[in-house]
Amino acid sequence: MTKQIALISEHASPLSLLGGVDCGGQNLYVGQVAKLLAGMGYDVDVFTRRDTEVLPETVEWVNGVRIVHVPAGPPTFVRKEDLLPYMQEFTDYVVKFCRCQRKAYDLIHANFWMSGLVAADVKRILGTPFVITFHALGRVRRQHQRQADHFPDARFDIEDRIVAEADHIIAEAPQDEEDLIQLYNADPSKITIIPCGFDPTELWPISKPLARISLGLPLDSRVILHVGRMVPRKGIETVIRGFAGLLRDHHITAKLVIVGGETDDADPSTTPEIARLQGIAREEGVEEHITFVGRRGRDTLKYYYSAADVFVTTPWYEPFGITPVESMACGTPVIGSNVGGIKFTVRDSETGYVVPPNNPKALADKIAHLYAHPKLLTLFSRQAIQRANDLFTWQKVTKALSALYENVLVANQPEQCNGPDQLAAVDHGFNSAMETLQESHRRLRAPMLEAVQILTTCFADGGKVLICADGHSAADADYLAASFVTRLQSADRPGLPALSLNAVGDSLRSDEASDSALARQVETFGQADDVLIGISTQGVSPSLAQAFKAAHRRGLRSIALLAAHSLDSRRLADIMLMVPSSNRQLVEEVHLIVMHVMCGLVDERLASDVRPAKNGRTVRTMWELPRRRRTTAGRAARK
Repeated sequence: MTKQIALISEHASPLSLLGGVDCGGQNLYVGQVAKLLAGMGYDVDVFTRRDTEVLPETVEWVNGVRIVHVPAGPPTFVRKEDLLPYMQEFTDYVVKFCRCQRKAYDLIHANFWMSGLVAADVKRILGTPFVITFHALGRVRRQHQRQADHFPDARFDIEDRIVAEADHIIAEAPQDEEDLIQLYNADPSKITIIPCGFDPTELWPISKPLARISLGLPLDSRVILHVGRMVPRKGIETVIRGFAGLLRDHHITAKLVIVGGETDDADPSTTPEIARLQGIAREEGVEEHITFVGRRGRDTLKYYYSAADVFVTTPWYEPFGITPVESMACGTPVIGSNVGGIKFTVRDSETGYVVPPNNPKALADKIAHLYAHPKLLTLFSRQAIQRANDLFTWQKVTKALSALYENVLVANQPEQCNGPDQLAAVDHGFNSAMETLQESHRRLRAPMLEAVQILTTCFADGGKVLICADGHSAADADYLAASFVTRLQSADRPGLPALSLNAVGDSLRSDEASDSALARQVETFGQADDVLIGISTQGVSPSLAQAFKAAHRRGLRSIALLAAHSLDSRRLADIMLMVPSSNRQLVEEVHLIVMHVMCGLVDERLASDVRPAKNGRTVRTMWELPRRRRTTAGRAARK
């Protein structure tokens, strides 16, 4: 049954453009998670405050995701610092909306502390479990911003309550987890670190000249980039003063591009922080070297990231920080503050550098060092792309969230299953299968290629493959034969001659006659150009052992697909493919994968083998070669 998930994000709607005062990483986080959860089969509703009169109550955003605009407070912009008085109205609406739904929400994922307050109240009223991503913690913010923090003191008690009542807490970085434990006495067993991410279909490296031409930037200039919200705590003042130090103290000419603001044209009247920063640039004497471009849509950010030599971000504190990950995804090294999530996402001296916050000189020195060592820029660029794609895609983030949701749901349904114990049993089953498959991959890579070569040569030279199996593996023998005969991967190739042998017709004979049934069929159908494949998930039976011996007498090459404990067959076949497990079901599953991989490789090799003829012309592929038989002398020579 499809699960219903409610995402609550009271001030950050996924429909808003990034770069404004209250439009940042949380908007992106909620939107990406909602879309990808829907792609995984969840039904998702995103509850966010209605901040303009033109917004309808609900919007079908993408397939499987609704945006619900909650009427809480005036339908106009309200700073998030001033939203707490409207949260009871927000909660009342959400409870009413939930009660009107045909199916109850299975789980709530709250984003930010005020959404957590709503989720905690809904849990008390309706019993719906909830998890929370704080995105920022009040006590951490107060430590760094002091009197500049305009959130009410009530935030601290509310966050304490949320930490105590949440079914699980999502920390975005190790520093976030540490702050929750030390400042909020959070239970470490209730915390899971799941970072933010980027979308590889939205952000990828673009040729630097192409990116600069697209943005109208000079091709031969040094370009430094900052992207982010225009608020003091983002530390853009440090970026400007550090940039001035680069020009003044290191005598390096460069251009600083700053993306962000309330409007597309970087209007100081609508974004007061831009006016303040422009004043700092004038004070430092670098105004003509800095461009404020204003707010930009997601579709253009890859051009800005790719056009830059270096991306800089120096906030006072940062719970996670998505822009460094986005920059790395586009291949641009990052110099960032050694705080919060940035010191987790940016690997110092590997994908960039971390510097102390509020330290313009340290920033200027690191930028100058990179420009003095261009090979480092290239190395950091390559390593940044790899790190971003290995750890920080939204797909990985959402899969981790989905797994967490399922754990929470199971833990909240003890009457239906044994909670974590049952999940552990499921995990054990998957882990056993994966371990067996990984070890099989390690052991069987080389012998599988030998087997593929033998099979490819057999078919190309006009031979056929005989396949036989012990009892439980008879169906596998039929499957493998059918895979060769039918068109497994290449629709245009003819069937390959393969025959599944069986001893069913001899089931009424004596045991001795039954044991020799497969051997008699090998002797009847087998010729020196052929190959015998024998399959068993258990020990090798006398019937299968005699078949291998008959193949040897007739001059057939042989391949054994067995379990590792079938030691009595070690000398019976030319190629031994032995799955390292005594569990028959696991052995059978790996056998099927091995067979599928070998068939695919044989197909590819036959399709791609084009040989030059003696007259210099290209002959047909192996599939088109006329069937032929080796001479008796040729067979003797091979022996």
